[in-house]
Amino acid sequence: MRTKWHFTKTEWAGETLRLLSEEEVQVTHLKPVSQVITDSDAAAFVYLAEAEPGYVYLYVHESTWEEVKRAIDGGHPVEAAGEDGTFLLASFHEEMSDLLVNIEGNSNYGEEMVEKVERVFFAEQR
Repeated sequence: MRTKWHFTKTEWAGETLRLLSEEEVQVTHLKPVSQVITDSDAAAFVYLAEAEPGYVYLYVHESTWEEVKRAIDGGHPVEAAGEDGTFLLASFHEEMSDLLVNIEGNSNYGEEMVEKVERVFFAEQR
């Protein structure tokens, strides 16, 4: 079974970036898979987590990307916030860095996704 949760807002808790969902989510039972993929149609990065009886896909939407970039650039932890606490996105920085390098200039992700990623994550290089 696959569950999708959508994180569209952020807040800072000290030096930690928290991803916030408008849905009611429970996160403390999750186990990290330490993998990030994309959903180009939704313009989102998707962090995979395990939960019985399957996987939870944590969608990190474009509305959060500016703060996600700030967290990556600063080496700040990123966590998902739920009603029951928080869940650290283990290996998020490494996975995102690898994925971003893959996406830059790669039309396999779709022109719109590449353009959005480059605008946020590679703007300083242009």
